[in-house]
Amino acid sequence: MSNNIGANVWLIGTGYMGIEYAKVLTNLEVSYQVIGRSVESTKAFETSTNKTARSGGLEKWLKGSPPVPDHVIVAVSLNQLKETTSLLLDYGIKNILVEKPAGLKYEEVEFLSQKVISLEANIFVAYNRRFYASTLKAMNIIKEDGGVSSFNFEFTEWSHKIEKLNKPKNDLENWFFVNSTHVVDLAFFIGGLPSKLVSFTAGSLDWYSKASRFAGCGITDQGALFNYSANWKSPGRWAVEIITPKHRLIFKPLEKLQIQEIGSVKVNFVEEIDYSLDEDFKPGLYKQTTCFLNPQSNFRDYLVTIQQHNYLCQKVYSEIENPS
Repeated sequence: MSNNIGANVWLIGTGYMGIEYAKVLTNLEVSYQVIGRSVESTKAFETSTNKTARSGGLEKWLKGSPPVPDHVIVAVSLNQLKETTSLLLDYGIKNILVEKPAGLKYEEVEFLSQKVISLEANIFVAYNRRFYASTLKAMNIIKEDGGVSSFNFEFTEWSHKIEKLNKPKNDLENWFFVNSTHVVDLAFFIGGLPSKLVSFTAGSLDWYSKASRFAGCGITDQGALFNYSANWKSPGRWAVEIITPKHRLIFKPLEKLQIQEIGSVKVNFVEEIDYSLDEDFKPGLYKQTTCFLNPQSNFRDYLVTIQQHNYLCQKVYSEIENPS
């Protein structure tokens, strides 16, 4: 990859996602600098990536008045996403890719969405499942088939596992937003944005008070019908099914694409898919990062802008989580 793509990049964050982005940036031969917070985290990052990282956090880094980079990737913890991104905007950064979901609450996303307009900057939210090899292939099939007729998806979470995680209380209480929207975003990206949505919830959990069961249905702006469900107290898994006039496309797991032909009950994995990038790197991350760094990418419109994300937060995610 030519290193004139995203020639000057900052990577903020030295945790798990920071390491995954570093693998991609190194492979792309991009010139980048890494800023972490704790000495312990930056040392672990350096050991894993053989790339130098600076500890002390973003504020300390900015006090040194470093030159404004072309692009910044924000891969910090959930409770730091909004503040870190806001600091970068104030410093004059114009192109930011922030890890999903860009904030811990819907209000934080709305704040960034409003702030970016006045500064004429670009924020993209890193919903990497849009860039899975399975997704890219499905989009081609859908186009050939004449569009989506209907679809359904499930975002069941494994409560028995989640309740044992060492996560802050706020992270758990916002679990639908910070985790389940990975699936919801993918479903509505492929199937179309809802123009009508009816949602229902029931139950609760010790760590998530809003609900434990979800169901709903509606119609998209392209006329496709959809329905969804999730039961966080029962067995299940993430899944998306897209129905066209000719095929049923099944993402179960999301990383792989299965297909059912019209007139047949057989379901087979689509064989002619090159999964190599999703196997060598965190799935979807390589294509997503390339699109962010290269404005001329054929998949540029697959990136989620902060304004698009805010619309989903205010009109879709909040309705699924707390039906009006």
